[in-house]
Amino acid sequence: MDEQAATIFYKKYSPQILRYLLKKLPKEDAQEVLNDIFLEVVDRIIFVHDYKKIIPYLYQTAHNKTVDFYRQKKIKSLIFSKLPFLELISKEIDRPDFQYEKNQIRDRIETTFHLLSSQYRQILHLHYEENISVKNIAIILNLSYKAAESLLFRARKSFKKIYERV
Repeated sequence: MDEQAATIFYKKYSPQILRYLLKKLPKEDAQEVLNDIFLEVVDRIIFVHDYKKIIPYLYQTAHNKTVDFYRQKKIKSLIFSKLPFLELISKEIDRPDFQYEKNQIRDRIETTFHLLSSQYRQILHLHYEENISVKNIAIILNLSYKAAESLLFRARKSFKKIYERV
């Protein structure tokens, strides 16, 4: 899709998609998600062969992006509630003038993660990246609930300790 066609497409469909998003998201977030939707749809519109399916495709993408937004928000709040020191890191990462520092922090987090024992890496991955509850982690790792809870606590504590040293 050329630039002019993309602009026309955006102007034609963005108001109705934005109205949909405003019912589900705060205004600032709705605008950001709207832009993400149109960037994705413009890249993939060649796969929509039936013109009648464009609007449903836009709404489905809007729905998926809304779900992703809340999933990311939930994961972020869960991580910050369990690992409050990461809030400090996230504030540093969000500052636009710290791209170099951003990369250093990301590298530091990755290094820290890789310095953890495989058991700690596994439980942190399951809980924070896969969003699996402690109860289900206990089942997966063949542990009691209390043992899984304790392991997760020790993994977080170890992560924090290593992060402070790296």
